[in-house]
Amino acid sequence: MVAFGKKLKDRQIEEWNGYYINYKLMKKKVKQYARQIEAGGVERRYVLKDFSRMLDNQIEKIVLFLLEQQGLLASRLEELGLQQDALQEEPDFVKINELREAYREVGRDLLKLLFFVEINAVGLRKILKKFDKRFGYRFTDYYVKTRANHPYSQLQQVFKHVGLGAVVGAISRNLAELQDRQGSYLSIYDQPALPLQEPVIDTIIAAVDRLSYSTNFLTFLGQHALIMQEELPTPLEEHIDDERYHFMSLMLNLVNTFLYMVNTYIIVPTADDYSMSLGAAATVCGIVIGAMAVAQLFSSVYFSAWSNRSYFRPLIFSSIVLFMGNVMYAMAYDMNSITVLLLGRVFCGLGSARAVNRRYISDCVPLKIRMQASAGFVSASALGMACGPALAGLLQVKFKFYKLTIDQNTAPGWIMSFSWLIYLIWLWISFREPGQLRDENHAPESTTAPTNSDVLEKGSTTQPLLISSKPHNDEEDEDQECDVSEETTEDSRAPINSIGAAYRLLTPSVKVQLLIYFMLKYAMEILLSESSVVTTYYFGWTTGKVAIFLACLGLTVLPVNMIVGSYISNMFEDRQILLASEIMVCFGILMSFHVILPYSVPQYVVSGLIMFVSAEVLEGVNLALLSRVMSSRLSRGTFNGGLLSTEAGTIARVIADGTITLAGYLGESKLLNVTLLPSLVICIMSIVATCFTYNSLY
Repeated sequence: MVAFGKKLKDRQIEEWNGYYINYKLMKKKVKQYARQIEAGGVERRYVLKDFSRMLDNQIEKIVLFLLEQQGLLASRLEELGLQQDALQEEPDFVKINELREAYREVGRDLLKLLFFVEINAVGLRKILKKFDKRFGYRFTDYYVKTRANHPYSQLQQVFKHVGLGAVVGAISRNLAELQDRQGSYLSIYDQPALPLQEPVIDTIIAAVDRLSYSTNFLTFLGQHALIMQEELPTPLEEHIDDERYHFMSLMLNLVNTFLYMVNTYIIVPTADDYSMSLGAAATVCGIVIGAMAVAQLFSSVYFSAWSNRSYFRPLIFSSIVLFMGNVMYAMAYDMNSITVLLLGRVFCGLGSARAVNRRYISDCVPLKIRMQASAGFVSASALGMACGPALAGLLQVKFKFYKLTIDQNTAPGWIMSFSWLIYLIWLWISFREPGQLRDENHAPESTTAPTNSDVLEKGSTTQPLLISSKPHNDEEDEDQECDVSEETTEDSRAPINSIGAAYRLLTPSVKVQLLIYFMLKYAMEILLSESSVVTTYYFGWTTGKVAIFLACLGLTVLPVNMIVGSYISNMFEDRQILLASEIMVCFGILMSFHVILPYSVPQYVVSGLIMFVSAEVLEGVNLALLSRVMSSRLSRGTFNGGLLSTEAGTIARVIADGTITLAGYLGESKLLNVTLLPSLVICIMSIVATCFTYNSLY
């Protein structure tokens, strides 16, 4: 178990120690304030003013050093530019290669500077969260609001790395010109889409994107998986042993994800008809659909705990249970038993291995392709969501096979049971258990980075190449007085294996993000689960039309994420997109109400599309922010961040499906408005809560 302060100190560049945020000193001050307030020795206003002054001084120290180093980099680039101009007159390939290496050297130094900025940004966020947690002042909201929007903001320099982009541009442009000496008259500005084949530039761009939370389609899509990364950046890339990574095992996890989502949504278009054929009301479809989610509440926990020890055995168990559940679901018609139908869906929920799928990607996939794997996880889910209803629309059959009835109601069960049987055989033959599962109870205490040029080019550095002045160590003596034992206990990296420990780590910002996730899952479940009943009542839609509508909704997931991930998220901050998406979800809900005018197909389709698409956009941004504001301790253990978000979403689905069934007792004519009303209330609550915590999402 390694304290955050110790990790921060271990990962600092030694010669720059005096310029980093003095996290221990500030933590000591927070502890001192707490004692003084308990004793009645100071007022709240004094604490806020004094701590603000300390933060301002720390940020000023960081920013001035950052500007100094930027100036040194600019001077070196200017000198290299003069040498490059001289080579234009008399080209010398030996000198050109030397010049290219000199530019790469500047790039490596820039990487260390970016690493310096990122560590300080994490430290600032950490101490702000600690202050808010200790005193409950919402100090972060005040500090960010007053500092970030000021015209002379130094906070912007830390969090937005103002000015470093010019250095990146200069290095990229000159390396591109030196790389192509074949008479081309085009520059990187003429061909912005053409990648520059320089590893150091790729690493710099990745570091800048990570620092600014810039994104693209792949990373935005991968954020939906909520596979949390280390809170502190590390200069040493953590390699996962090749023996642990197995491509076919990864594919089997993604196929499991796909099949489970198909299994979830394949019954939605026909659940009401199936319920009526067994003598129940059409709105009992809410319980039929929700039974799977109820069971998933429990299965997520034991699968998460099981994945600490194995991946193969949970997947085998999952496949067997899902096979049995689908057989029961299909046989319920011939047995004329609504109980068997519900038990079949419960068994399907008990086989939900999404926690294992997510955990496998987090633990066994190398870092360099983990984002692609995360995006694959989300894509498999989205594809399954679209294929489920579409497949149900194609299964418009009715015949007898021996004594078994095969029709549009039972065919989904038989198709899925056969699919899980094939998957089980494939899993047994092809899956490879990782050789050594990660020990969740230990974390590496420190890292020692190599210093060869190859590693430097990948962004792994410990020895600084930019040294211009002596670091300031005037706070060193006071820093040593900090209580290290308290640091170790409070910032322990121990995994979270109890719900109580997880709850204690939930800050107001985390709770708000979980509320938003609950809201969007509730709204989406209401829209999807009651679609068959609502459209049949108002428009007389057949199962095929309902299936097409739901499939079209599912097919919007990837295109929408592509647009948001590649363009919108690079134009606006995540918190801005979050709030705008919530408002659009609220607008879609309001449009869906049946008030006075006759309810029409365009109103239902357009409002449903707005609600669903906005919720999809909201989910990606919400999970990205959740991983950012959530404690890094929640990236480990049974009750990790992924499990908490899954449980929040599953509870929302359970309540939504229960609401549909209860509202059915009031009659199908009132079903739509009664089920939409809670969605509207929760959505408004989430918007208000977002406004209150908006500045803490900076």
